Amino acid sequence: MLHKISVIGAGNVGATLVQRLAEAELSKHVAVVDILEGIPQGKALDILESSPIYGYDTRVVGSNTYDIISDSDIVVVTAGIARKPGMSRDDLLATNAKIVTDVCNNIKKFAPNALVIVVSNPLDVMCHVALQACGFPSNRVFGMAGVLDSARYKTFIAEALDVSVEDVQGFVLGGHGDTMVPLPRYTTVAGIPLSDFLDAATIDKIVDRARNGGAEIVGYLKTGSAFYAPSASVLEMIESIAKDKKKILPCAVYLTGQYGIKDLYVGVPVKLGKNGIEQVVELKLSEAELQELRKSANAVQELVDSLKALVPA
Repeated sequence: MLHKISVIGAGNVGATLVQRLAEAELSKHVAVVDILEGIPQGKALDILESSPIYGYDTRVVGSNTYDIISDSDIVVVTAGIARKPGMSRDDLLATNAKIVTDVCNNIKKFAPNALVIVVSNPLDVMCHVALQACGFPSNRVFGMAGVLDSARYKTFIAEALDVSVEDVQGFVLGGHGDTMVPLPRYTTVAGIPLSDFLDAATIDKIVDRARNGGAEIVGYLKTGSAFYAPSASVLEMIESIAKDKKKILPCAVYLTGQYGIKDLYVGVPVKLGKNGIEQVVELKLSEAELQELRKSANAVQELVDSLKALVPA
């Protein structure tokens, strides 16, 4: 069990994650920080008061100051403005970059040994911001998106086939957005190739829906974005770290030449354990799949370049 996990941002994603973490008992303490006065304190107390009913002994506290995250093993960054209908993740770029920079400066000050999981959008670029602001080794700074995108992809497959989601294995590579790269060739249902169940046209429809899964939810909610599945995705990552399970999960990680991509955060499968990113798994992609991944990486690079123009170092 970890000593402390901290969540920065007490909005829908952050607060839901705090509740999931408390119930999972992966650490003795869970701390939540937000700039809105009273919000993290109130939500933390509400979650804490659920503990006798659910039977967890996790201590949950909230604050408007960062000293509360001292000695954290993991800090999750959910802070930032959320997407609204018609707004792309790219529109969030400059505003959330400033927020994430401030957050990570405080992480560096109060929790210098922590692993940092970035959830703020646009996610791949915010990982770059976090890496620069924290100054930590890249294996300790990574993003959540691939787990979420893969969950959406597997959900739609299970729905189409009317089978248990537990039987569906598959994942998504690339940046978090409409250039993400689902891999039907690596997707199975109870070990059986997906192509044995569905024709190419149906698979393409599922892939397209997965790519637009976040926007679909934003369209329904009108005033916010997804938070149940994102928080569940972060929980799976933290569980793999806390229990040193070394799960192979798709995460946004800093590549140093893998897949022909260098000095860029892109979603790929990794081994996730107590030390953070312990191995980047290089798949044997077809030329077409590799081109799709590099196209997605180029889209991330364009955002990184845009951010440099907006906020010079």
